[in-house]
Amino acid sequence: MHGRLKVRTSAEEAARKKLEQQQKVKMFRAAMGRIFEKKSAQEYDAEMMEITAKLLGSNPDIATLWNLRRMCILALKDSNVEDIQGVFEKDLGFTEMCLMVNPKSYCAWHHRCWILENAPTADWQKEVDLCTKYLKLDERNFHCWDYRRYVVQNAKVTEQKEFEFCMEKIEKNFSNYSSWHYRSKLLPVLYPHEADPSRPISEAKLKEELELVLTAAFTDPNDSSAWFYQRWLLGYSQPVLDLAACRIDSKQNLAVLSFSVPIDLAAGGFELLVPCCEICNDTTKWLPANEGSTFDTTWIMKGSFAVNEECEASVTLLTPDNAKHVLNLQIASRDCAVGVKKPKFGYEFGSAIVDVLKAQLASCQELLEYEPDSKWTLLTAALLMKAIDRRGYYETIRQHLVKLETVDALRKGYYLDLASKWSIENRLDEWIEAGNLSSEIDLSGMQLTVVNYVQYFVTADALNLSTNRLIDRNLGVLGELVFCRKLNLANNALETGATVKKLPSMHEIILKGNEQLVKNDTVVEELRTKVKSLVL
Repeated sequence: MHGRLKVRTSAEEAARKKLEQQQKVKMFRAAMGRIFEKKSAQEYDAEMMEITAKLLGSNPDIATLWNLRRMCILALKDSNVEDIQGVFEKDLGFTEMCLMVNPKSYCAWHHRCWILENAPTADWQKEVDLCTKYLKLDERNFHCWDYRRYVVQNAKVTEQKEFEFCMEKIEKNFSNYSSWHYRSKLLPVLYPHEADPSRPISEAKLKEELELVLTAAFTDPNDSSAWFYQRWLLGYSQPVLDLAACRIDSKQNLAVLSFSVPIDLAAGGFELLVPCCEICNDTTKWLPANEGSTFDTTWIMKGSFAVNEECEASVTLLTPDNAKHVLNLQIASRDCAVGVKKPKFGYEFGSAIVDVLKAQLASCQELLEYEPDSKWTLLTAALLMKAIDRRGYYETIRQHLVKLETVDALRKGYYLDLASKWSIENRLDEWIEAGNLSSEIDLSGMQLTVVNYVQYFVTADALNLSTNRLIDRNLGVLGELVFCRKLNLANNALETGATVKKLPSMHEIILKGNEQLVKNDTVVEELRTKVKSLVL
């Protein structure tokens, strides 16, 4: 039996690991105890640096220890140590060692930034080279990509050079999401749109990018990186600040003003100019529709209003950065002024880009013949159709989304919500184009699972949401509809309808079931009380 390695039994191995873990915990507690003793005594010295280095060397994600190291370094700096630059450089080397333990340590990357900002001198180009080295080891380390964007600004590396670096990484691996993202940040700087500042890149460059991304996407249809980048190119991103809707009603002593995104109108440094309603210019008198909020999309004002028919019928918002947004109003009489701005649901492309999109749609349809269940191809085809002609392709788009509910069942809710959003966009367009901006909005029978764009409905007197798939938690957003007098919620999936209490007072609320008109019950009385206090 001599010369043979003894194999530990499972019980012996478990006991050994437990003992080893207990020893590590004991040593860690002892080291932390000593660290806090020195912290209490404000002893930021070499011993503190040594102990923190031992602990961070095995676990670089303890932010407290990095803070203590910074205090030690600042103490050395204040004591006028001869080679303080050497102290900073030594700690740079230490962070490299920690990043070898965990290359995605937030704390280690943050500490490295702090060193460079506080050292007497910093070699920024060396940091750029270090990022290049690290990204060769892991090209999708988004921590390193973030750090690279930080250091290239200080190293004065040109955007063009960084753009070429991104291209090199993408050509090597189309699945490099971080590189696609970085590319989206560089393109608006290098190739801005000449005529429309709201568009990120020029038409000519957009055409090139669409061709590039199609090649990448079709190389591996199941990889999401290129598909997400294409969505950015098509303009499917977060909305930007703009005026959405306004109604000033002297009969109801109520005014409402809404925006495309939430803002702090009362204290955010914004200015309003409403020539036809002088009192409306005072931003401090506007209150958020959702009580207790600071940032809100919809703001209301109570008081005695008089609409001046002789003045300009518009609302102008001036932002703290001097941007200007204008909403035109319709003045029907001295009693009411109303306006709704048609939202941008995506970019409006020129004919050359539309031709490219049509060619890409044809390619997607061809690919679907071979891979009919490719979820990214199905979704991209729907996005392309929406960008080309969302109304003309509406039924086909819905068919794609319905199929995606089965093909990608884990994200069924996402596709249902997306279908709801796009359906509301079409109906909202039709309602605004009809021109009667206080009339009823009919969103019935659309299989809605969510209600979007409520800030554009705030001027309406009635809303029909019957025969959809709404549940109680979907109704909270309806609290912004301060002018809504009739709300139809019949034939939805409501359990109690209790969320309706968050709405202002209605004359009529039609609930689920036999579509019975609820009048004069406790709920409606509560709502009437609420709106009465709001208006008076």
